[in-house]
Amino acid sequence: MSLFWRIFLLNAAVLTVAVTLLLFGPVTVSTPVLFTEVVILTAGLAAMLLANAVLLRIGLAPLQRLTRAMATIDLLRPGPRPAVTGHAGIADLIRTFNAMLDRLEAERAASTARALSAQEGERRRIAQELHDEVGQTLTAVILELKRVADRAPEPLRGELHQVQETTRDGLDEIRRIARRLRPGVLEELGLVSALRSLATEISQHSGAAVRQHFEGDLTGLDDQVELVVYRVAQEAMTNTARHAGATRLDITLRRTAGGTELRVADNGKGLGAAPEGAGIRGMRERALLVGATLTLGPSREGGTEVRLCLPAADGSRRP
Repeated sequence: MSLFWRIFLLNAAVLTVAVTLLLFGPVTVSTPVLFTEVVILTAGLAAMLLANAVLLRIGLAPLQRLTRAMATIDLLRPGPRPAVTGHAGIADLIRTFNAMLDRLEAERAASTARALSAQEGERRRIAQELHDEVGQTLTAVILELKRVADRAPEPLRGELHQVQETTRDGLDEIRRIARRLRPGVLEELGLVSALRSLATEISQHSGAAVRQHFEGDLTGLDDQVELVVYRVAQEAMTNTARHAGATRLDITLRRTAGGTELRVADNGKGLGAAPEGAGIRGMRERALLVGATLTLGPSREGGTEVRLCLPAADGSRRP
């Protein structure tokens, strides 16, 4: 039975009962109306309205739950689907909404995978050009400056050496950017070595003390999963260095009974009321790509904690 007919029949039943009571009951309406008749009719109207409200509340309760689910749904934070309850039209509506969510999440996962794959390809291309083109050019400039400085008079030699050191610092910065764009150590030495290198770089760049904890057998992770873990750790640690004002940062990667867990926590100023930016949304999209769960919240040290939980079935393949 459709929603229209359910509401229509509920109202028809209430009105039928009211008319039956008026026709066959002892109540009559006088002219002018007596006070007792007003009281009886008012009580009857109140009873009809109450009965109608209760019946409609019961009948439309699943629709209200669906409305709340629609208002709070977030494709970046998948949650349980609304339970299919109610009758006829309402149950069909909930089933259709759940099917729509499944389709949207699948389409978003596919588009995210394509976008992230293109992004990683572009990062590799830029890193290669920085290393091969810009890096070699600056290396040639440094060598030429050294040759000129060695043949220059003493007052000018010191200035040329200073320019040479500034150029060398620029070359080191370009190489650092290239490593962040394309983590070659991840491909060559594995995830743990890449995270250690990242932690050392963040510590040198920000001045924060970085404590590293790598527990259990962390080999056998899928290449895509390793890249997701590395990028999430990179984004979390970069956010700490740029915005948190932290003096201590902990990075933990360990095997759990349910899979693999990454935890990045600091003692900085925390998230506060700031809205999530593109970096956090990017971490959520990467987590969904491998079926992982990403949570952000306050850490035990009073700062921010980022936790990435990868299920064993999807997040790892044990050797």
